[in-house]
Amino acid sequence: LLEQAEQLLDRGIPPIRIADGYEQAAKIATDHLDTISESFPVDPNNKEPLIETAMTTLGSKIINRCHRQMAEIAVDAIMAVADMERKDVDFELIKVDSKVGGKLEDTQLVRGVVVDKDFSHPQMPKELKDVKLAILTCPFEPPKPKTK
Repeated sequence: LLEQAEQLLDRGIPPIRIADGYEQAAKIATDHLDTISESFPVDPNNKEPLIETAMTTLGSKIINRCHRQMAEIAVDAIMAVADMERKDVDFELIKVDSKVGGKLEDTQLVRGVVVDKDFSHPQMPKELKDVKLAILTCPFEPPKPKTK
């Protein structure tokens, strides 16, 4: 589009007319898409059609086994962050994190925050419940002891 706009500018057509033309073309294209598109209602209580669609999509990707499990995880992740009123999904709220050494069957959806840190001291507890946690977006290291 930019190359075509450059050619139009070289022919002396004002930029505002080019921009208006692009806006009109976009409106015509979206109107045409509205006439040929099919509605696909999404029912949060019946995820089966979404899972089947995800299985079809994943079937052509790298995943050659565990289709159902991966499709269910994908649908559950999207439904967890989807804004059904606006019909929008913010994919920035979904993160895929892989760990070396596991099997595909070990894949799971974590609803929340995963804190993947090594223990800095062997006496640290391995599991905590009902805690308050601060998540910092900057480096934070404990002060080093002064030794001489």
